[in-house]
Amino acid sequence: MDLEAHLAPYAAHSAASRGRRFSEPSPASRSEFQRDRDRIIHSTAFRRLEYKTQVFVNHEGDLFRTRLTHSIEVAQIARSIARNLHLNEDLVEAISLAHDLGHTPFGHAGQEALNTCMKDYGGFEHNLQSLRVVDELEEYYGAFDGLNLMFETREGILKHCSLANARKLGDIGRRFIEKKQPTLEAQLANLADEIAYNNHDIDDGLRSGLLTSMQLDEVDFYARHRREVEAAYPGIGGRRAIHETIRRMINALVIDLIQASQARIQSAQLKTPDDVRNAPALITFSDEMGREALLLKRFLRENLYHHYQVNRMTSKARRIIRELFEAFMQEPRLLPPDYQMTTGAQAQARKVADYIAGMTDRYAMREHRRLFLVDEI
Repeated sequence: MDLEAHLAPYAAHSAASRGRRFSEPSPASRSEFQRDRDRIIHSTAFRRLEYKTQVFVNHEGDLFRTRLTHSIEVAQIARSIARNLHLNEDLVEAISLAHDLGHTPFGHAGQEALNTCMKDYGGFEHNLQSLRVVDELEEYYGAFDGLNLMFETREGILKHCSLANARKLGDIGRRFIEKKQPTLEAQLANLADEIAYNNHDIDDGLRSGLLTSMQLDEVDFYARHRREVEAAYPGIGGRRAIHETIRRMINALVIDLIQASQARIQSAQLKTPDDVRNAPALITFSDEMGREALLLKRFLRENLYHHYQVNRMTSKARRIIRELFEAFMQEPRLLPPDYQMTTGAQAQARKVADYIAGMTDRYAMREHRRLFLVDEI
């Protein structure tokens, strides 16, 4: 039975894949990309996402998004769009669930701090770290390191990459050098990520009290949908009004993305996945919706991500990451044995980065207390 017979000819098909780094027998009851998704869900790094910051540090409240709930929301949005475009839902789900596996504790503040610490050792970037997690760091199989995912899954995880790093990655980095596109599924997962975080960050911002509806009314996209909700349900208020508004915003973005992408795909007259690679980006919003999404993103950056209360926690986060890195580099014997290297500072720094990036928020705080407080063990 061909589990992918319903897909468009330009979608990613398991049979036409560039395959795995290490050869394995094909699965009997699922597609190759289903196998990838399943391996990601069962991985240690995926479970750790439950306790990694999205915007709000995990201990600040039980109902705020974490990297895990964010990844699940991305996968749901991406699958919905993929089905409408006749793309490979299993591949787009695998990419969506894996895209943040390499993220540090404390969100972007943690990444920036670790990148600063690693500036003399090759730097740190969470997309590259996500690829490193699935290629090397997960320890589940006797025959190979990592999860041995399909090429297209690994390619989709690597959304961004400098030319210097791309040259070190072989085939997986070639598209950045040749300025070609990844699969439509990878392009879709990237936009689904943006839809998810823009909208659930509004929800979390309002829940936390750091944003108000009055502030958000400065953003026409939000204000327009809020007015629609109030017209449809006079007297509605509280959480119900917020959820109705955000639901409509997500729906508008999804519908626009489907329609704009369908038009571009038809215009490009695609016949094969290789045609996708040689075309410009085809999974995109309309120009008007793209502008609205950009304005929303700018509003959140200025009013939520740089809010003084968020800045207080990110300042603490940077200090924790920096002090952990310095302590482990100065005295590697503080690290678990698997992370202690004898081959020089470069290798040791990368191991320290692996250890810190793998931490959850609360584990990083606990490790910091163990190292720097006399009464902690």
